[in-house]
This record gives sequence, structure tokens and C-alpha cells, in this order.
Amino acid sequence: MVSLRDDELRRPPAGAGVLRQSVTETIRRAMFEELAESGYARMSMEAVTRRAGVGKAALYRRWPSKEAMVVELVSEAAAAHIPTTTDSGSLHGDVERFLRETLRALRHPLVGRIIPDLLAESARSASLHDALHHAVLGPRRSAVATLLDRATLRGELPPDIDTALATDLFGAPLYFRMLAAGGPTDDAYVTRLTHAIVAAVTASR
Repeated sequence: MVSLRDDELRRPPAGAGVLRQSVTETIRRAMFEELAESGYARMSMEAVTRRAGVGKAALYRRWPSKEAMVVELVSEAAAAHIPTTTDSGSLHGDVERFLRETLRALRHPLVGRIIPDLLAESARSASLHDALHHAVLGPRRSAVATLLDRATLRGELPPDIDTALATDLFGAPLYFRMLAAGGPTDDAYVTRLTHAIVAAVTASR
């Protein structure tokens, strides 16, 4: 026989305490639009609620602060676009696929406005820097480390390769090209960049 207490524990939650996914998704879209339009420093929780058409309580039930909201939602979006680490069979193939998948994520219309702003704000806020580095950059650097370790096992890279320096080469050129210098990022560019990165990381063999 099921007791009332057991029944209550199994009953799906209801009422104001439920964080409806549809509301969360509406807030998520509003936050990214507001962040792209106003920038992190000028964006407020109140502005996000107005854009989303929800009350302040809907935000504060989910996040205690603007920083917590931005870090969680940006991290979730970034996690959905971490390059795959499936073995292509060669360092060249792994590098090229990593670059193409990274480039596809960077081409999102809001990314070019949000990423430079968050990088600038991170330079002024240690807590924001640490949170974004852990949640956004960390998984990407781990993905690169996996590719480098695999190439080392194949004999394509020396065992004593400077992994931190090599990892910088995978992302920095694309970020600089798209978000700072500008210029085409077509197939020909990705091919040239792939050759350049492979040549650089294998130079000490």
C-alpha cells in the first residue's frame, strides 16, 4: 500500500515552483538579443524581463544575478557547439574538422557581437573571466588536447610537445580573423590555416 507521503513524493511538481521550459527558452532568447544589442555592462535583468515579457520573479527563480544568468546560458549555447573529437585518422583531418566546426559556430549572427563584448568585460571582472574560462574555453581546450594526444600516439607529434601553446593555435587565428581583423573565412582559408597549424605543431619533430 502506498502511503500519502510516498504518493506526494512521486507526484509531479506543480504551481509557481515549476520552472517551465517554455518560459526558460523565452528568457534565453531575450537574454541573447539584449546582450547583443546592449552589451554586458548595460544589460540589466529588468531589460531582459521586458524583452521576454515575463516578471522579475521568473528570472530570479532561475538565476540570482545577471552574471549567473549570462554564464549559464552562454555556457549551454557553447556546449552545444563543442567540436567533435572523433578520430579522422590523421592530425590534418582532425585539425581541419575542428576548424570547420568552430567556424560554423562563430558564424552565428549574434556571436560576432556577443563574444568580443564578453571578452572585454572579462578583462574587467575576474569572476566573469573565471566562470567563462571554465565553462566555455575549458571544454574546447580539452577537445584540442584530445586531438593532440591522439596525434602523439600515432607518432605524428613528439611526446614533449608544448600542449598549451599548440592549443592556442587551434582557436586564436579564427577568433582574430572573424572578430577583429575581418577577411574571408572560406574553404580556401580553412585549408591554408589547417596546413599552417599542422606545420607549426609538427615543426619540432
